[in-house]
Amino acid sequence: MRVLITGGAGFIGSHLAEALLAAGYPVSVLDDLSTGSIDNLGAVLGHPRFAFSEGTILDRRLVHAHVSACDYVVHLAAAVGVRTILEKPLASLRTNVEGSACILNACQESGRPVLLASTSETYGKNDADSLCEDADSILGSSAIDRWSYATAKKLDEFLGLAHHRAHGLPVTITRFFNIVGPRQSARYGMVLPSFVRAALANQPIRVFGDGLQTRNFTYIDDCIDALLRLMRNPLAAGKIVNIGGSEEISIRELAEHVKRAAASSSPIITVPYHQAYPEGSFEDMRRRVPCICRMEALTGWRPATSLAAIIAKTISFERNRQPLPADRVLA
Repeated sequence: MRVLITGGAGFIGSHLAEALLAAGYPVSVLDDLSTGSIDNLGAVLGHPRFAFSEGTILDRRLVHAHVSACDYVVHLAAAVGVRTILEKPLASLRTNVEGSACILNACQESGRPVLLASTSETYGKNDADSLCEDADSILGSSAIDRWSYATAKKLDEFLGLAHHRAHGLPVTITRFFNIVGPRQSARYGMVLPSFVRAALANQPIRVFGDGLQTRNFTYIDDCIDALLRLMRNPLAAGKIVNIGGSEEISIRELAEHVKRAAASSSPIITVPYHQAYPEGSFEDMRRRVPCICRMEALTGWRPATSLAAIIAKTISFERNRQPLPADRVLA
């Protein structure tokens, strides 16, 4: 079974490519390298069962050619990160909506099953104790640029489920809750690598807002395990499935944990949202905690990596990276 990964040069995609190759699957990657990097694929370039193609998911002919040449599609390509969405709102919407529609149409025409990556962002401001997949989406005003990403990804979900219901296309939708680990870039506002890089440089750790907003984090190895289990399970077709960690923590507490684990002298400072995101209007959600009962029932999966281990692994990876110029540490 040849697997096509769109966005396969990105953080999650590159780890998935390695895991699939290790499991014996041929893998093709389609990526425009706008946010991903060919360096992420350094371990698999040259592998006899691996092929890379640079191109956009908005290119219908290219997408159809790649989809028809594979047996299974994992659609990870997207405009990612708060900064990307605020700086390039129109391009981000096109990529996330038109690109996904292009992938789904090609999968339907070629009869290829697809795993469609979505996000916990679709829950919006719903701060329920445990967010199950059928929970309401509570999104803010369309005047707030921040909500365009959640809206686009929710539309992707509707498109995927419509293809499943109307045409029987095997579509599995995953909602990721803050996947973290090696190769995740701080460039697009990803919080844990940003904190770790600042701590290792003994520079200020910047906490946006009041820092009392809480999140759950999922280590990349656990995420990949979840994806592989879903890909092998035909009962996942037509379902939305949360993939998330089990430990809730405030962003302020996360900064303190990182500082201690890195033995850093960094001060922790709070930054108002309007200063943190001068690119456009921004609104945050206070709490986001996943229910993973559906995932566990389908596959038996539960996250295996504790938050303390996640932080330690991220610090170890960043310490071994090529040092960044001082002016890019907090980029």
